[in-house]
Amino acid sequence: MDSAGAGTAAVGAVADRMRRLTAGLPPGDGVAVFTSVYVEVTGEVAGRLAAGGFADSAMAAELAVRFAGRYLAAVEDDARGREVPACWRPLLRMRAHRDIHPVQFALAGINAHVGHDLALAVVDTARATGAEPAALAADFDRVGEILTDIEMRVREALMPGPDLLDLADPLTHIVGSWSLDRARDAAWAAARLLWALRGADDAYAECVVRLDAGVGLIGRFLLTPVRRRRPALGRPVPESPVPERPVPERPVPERPTPKRRVTERPGCQSSGSNTGAISS
Repeated sequence: MDSAGAGTAAVGAVADRMRRLTAGLPPGDGVAVFTSVYVEVTGEVAGRLAAGGFADSAMAAELAVRFAGRYLAAVEDDARGREVPACWRPLLRMRAHRDIHPVQFALAGINAHVGHDLALAVVDTARATGAEPAALAADFDRVGEILTDIEMRVREALMPGPDLLDLADPLTHIVGSWSLDRARDAAWAAARLLWALRGADDAYAECVVRLDAGVGLIGRFLLTPVRRRRPALGRPVPESPVPERPVPERPVPERPTPKRRVTERPGCQSSGSNTGAISS
């Protein structure tokens, strides 16, 4: 079997592991959502390997297998109760949250995998093959093209509907604030830095920890729960009919009419005193 055939078989074996991983998971599970996306990625990589679409098929297959292996190791370690990289914790901890949409699970997985795992997979592959990371640059870009194509499909397929394509909507804001292209560029820069630090154990380890933590922080943002969609700016808020409640009539107490007091003036007599005779 030639290198392309061997690489295709190795990538196919990784895809089979992913299918087995999702077999017993509910469709809305965050890990199931991302893994289903990743199965598409591995299928595209295997197809390109078979067609000779990489500059170095052996190195590209090595990169793809080591890349996928980091994700699978994180899921398996989590299932066994072991510590997992910080970049994967948001997805693994919030995988069953009802207020997180599938598109968020998918992008959070891509963020963790590209931002952290891809950089380390480049270093792992360079060490395993004895090549410099620069020798992987062309195939790194080809893998990136596949990821970009899959990400576009994910956004189109998993966004709830065209009514959410509004900048004022929280879900649209979240998924629109993350860029795969920038994550890929950062991963390549991180890989080059880590390769330069490979002889300085302390600095290398510190860089890996900081990279992991930073990508994990982005993952937490991407998995912000979105409970309900708010109306877009400029659109009227639908009003719910509020039944009118009758105002109870209160009895008005009758106010008594005040009695007028007649005051006699000095020197005046009442009409009854006129009956007497006038003396002479």
